[in-house]
Amino acid sequence: MTAAKSDYRWPHKHLLGLEELSPEDIRFLLSTAYGFEQVSTRSVKKVPALRGKVVVNLFFEDSTRTRASFSLAASRLSADIFDFAATGSSVSKGESLRDTVRTIEAMGVDVIVCRHHLSGAAHQVAGSVNCSVINAGDGQHEHPTQGLLDIYTICRRLGLEGYDLSGVTVAIVGDVAHSRVARSNIHGLIKLGAHVVLVGPPTLLPQGFTELGCELSNDLDSVLPRVDVVNMLRVQFERIQSQAFPSVREYTHMFGLTTHRLTLAKPEVVVMHPGPLNRGIEIDSAVADGPNSAILSQVTNGLAIRMATLFLVTGAQGKGEG
Repeated sequence: MTAAKSDYRWPHKHLLGLEELSPEDIRFLLSTAYGFEQVSTRSVKKVPALRGKVVVNLFFEDSTRTRASFSLAASRLSADIFDFAATGSSVSKGESLRDTVRTIEAMGVDVIVCRHHLSGAAHQVAGSVNCSVINAGDGQHEHPTQGLLDIYTICRRLGLEGYDLSGVTVAIVGDVAHSRVARSNIHGLIKLGAHVVLVGPPTLLPQGFTELGCELSNDLDSVLPRVDVVNMLRVQFERIQSQAFPSVREYTHMFGLTTHRLTLAKPEVVVMHPGPLNRGIEIDSAVADGPNSAILSQVTNGLAIRMATLFLVTGAQGKGEG
């Protein structure tokens, strides 16, 4: 693994999605995260990189992991943090998203971390304010820092130098159609050279994903023997009553990563999951907690990725307009 190159300057004011980043951008952000990784192992887990900066967590959806990770990342960088909850705010009284974020920015905010149930909300926020915006998940569009931490985890686990994923095959399994995590992973993985196989029921695997360069399969058992990484997506219970999910039992039988099914994969296959886990549905507890699992590493690496993202977009490496 390598630290960030000194001859490159981060050109983006916001991080709204991996679709908009170049391979060089992604590698630079990952290498910057590598430089921050050791901060969490020190006796004093803080650096003054963002001292005097103000970061707002603007979450219109429930979140524990992402919100906590961004808060801790900002704290480790010595920034001031403000958590904004839509419930009980002026938003619940009918205030528009644009007015809300402009009011927040007027308080002297440097970064808005936005999570919203509508696709495109992060772009709307970025177009309404002058401060930096980080997309923490918008509808079914993207979740860029989750995609980055997944890629970073793969590189760390496989010992890949230069964040080059050429020759690596990654299976993303589950409800790909509705997953913003899958979309960010797809954009990032393919840009770094990986071969991506999307696996799931036909109703949750639109053919349009082939245009992004992905292979599609409805048979997990046939895919497992040839992949280096299998990333299991969370089953979204709000969708399992629809025709797309005829039953939880059937879904688990066809696409759950069980201990038996894992024997079909390479002995060193890396097992991942963005969380929270539905144990016994998309993944068995023995697999999630087993030697192939990188799930806790994803959580740890997410902190370094979010520290790097906050550091870069605030202009510590030069601020552009992207």
